[in-house]
Amino acid sequence: MSYDNRLRKQVTSEIKKRRLIFFTIVCLSILYFAARFTFGETGLLRYRELAQKKTHLVSEIGQIEATNAQLKTELKLLKENPFYIEKYAREDFGMAKPDEYVFKYEQ
Repeated sequence: MSYDNRLRKQVTSEIKKRRLIFFTIVCLSILYFAARFTFGETGLLRYRELAQKKTHLVSEIGQIEATNAQLKTELKLLKENPFYIEKYAREDFGMAKPDEYVFKYEQ
């Protein structure tokens, strides 16, 4: 009976060691995958950084498209509307007709 007790204790000790090893491996695997999911190259932090960059680029694209539309409208007016051409020449280049005087006030 003493031999059976020792054998039983040895078997239970081996089972506990195996369970501890298995539990340790599972915990380390979970920690590894959690760290990789959070800090990896395709992790959560990188995803958030790329999402912010995407939002910034989308807003920048919107601004550029608005500017582009404004420039297209101005170009169309310059090509087709003689009154706009005259206004543009007077305001931006200070041009005048031959019988007009241009007064410029400096601040």
